[in-house]
Parts: sequence; C-alpha cells; structure tokens
Amino acid sequence: MITLTAHADGTVIPVVAQPGAKRPGVLGERNGALRLAVSAPPDKGKANAALATLLAEVVGCKPSAIVLLSGPTSRQKRFLISGLTPDEVRNRLAATLPSTSSTKR
Repeated sequence: MITLTAHADGTVIPVVAQPGAKRPGVLGERNGALRLAVSAPPDKGKANAALATLLAEVVGCKPSAIVLLSGPTSRQKRFLISGLTPDEVRNRLAATLPSTSSTKR
C-alpha cells in the first residue's frame, strides 16, 4: 500500500524513480512508494520533470499541481499533489496500479 500523507496544500506521495527506462509508466508499489519509470535521463532535472508529468497523468490532474518536495538527485522522491486529499489520490491510483501490490524488480 502506498503511504500517502496529508499536507496543507494537498497530498504528499513517495515515488521510487527509474529514469532512462525503455518503457515509461507505472511499475507498481515498493515499500510504501509508487514506482514510476520514465525514458528521460537523470540529467539536469529532465527525469524529475518527466516524473511530474507522468504522475499528473496517472492521478488525473494538471502538471502544474505536482511539485517535487525532496530527492532531486535520488531515486527516492517525495512529490506534493496540490488540491487533492489522500483519499482522492488513493482512489485515482487504484485504477492504475496492478491488482497485486507486490511487484518484483
């Protein structure tokens, strides 16, 4: 289960990033974080921008509502999704995530 945290402006979601992937998309869940793959390289924020765009698509909000809070150079990141409660984010993610939450590397 993905650990979502309420924030004054919305919801904080932990993300495990896989930059430079051949196929971008949602990979599932790992240790309470959403696993996302993007084809952009981890160079000058390109992967972070691609992750924010993909997260906006997955959650169904505008890319401008996604803000990177921590982990700009790490694979473990925390994004703020503005304007959505943890329950709203959880419901929107449920349609996207694989039915089994335990995925392998």
